[in-house]
Amino acid sequence: MVNQVNLIDKQEHIELAARALKSISHPLRLKILCVLGDQEACVQEIVDAVGTSQSNISQHLAILRDKGVLVTRKDANRVYYRVGDSRILLLIGMMQDVFCRT
Repeated sequence: MVNQVNLIDKQEHIELAARALKSISHPLRLKILCVLGDQEACVQEIVDAVGTSQSNISQHLAILRDKGVLVTRKDANRVYYRVGDSRILLLIGMMQDVFCRT
C-alpha cells in the first residue's frame, strides 16, 4: 500500500482551495491580482497597468469580487479594489517562487 500524505485533510478545505484556484486560474485575473498585490487600486489604474479594455477588466473584477477574492471600497465616484484574503497573496507569492525564479 502506498504511504499517502494528506496535504489537505478536510473536504471543506479541499473545496475552499479548489474555489480559490479556479477563481484565479484565468491569466487576466492572475495578472490583476499581481498588479494589486497588497495595495488597492481603482478600475482605471488596473486598466492602465494590465493593458486591456475597461469592460474586460470590470468583468474579471466582478468574478473575483463574487468569489470573495477581492473586496471593494467606494470613494465618491470611484471604486477601489484590494485582495481581501491574505492567503491569496501568499499563494501568488508561492507561484512566483515556483514559476518566475530562474
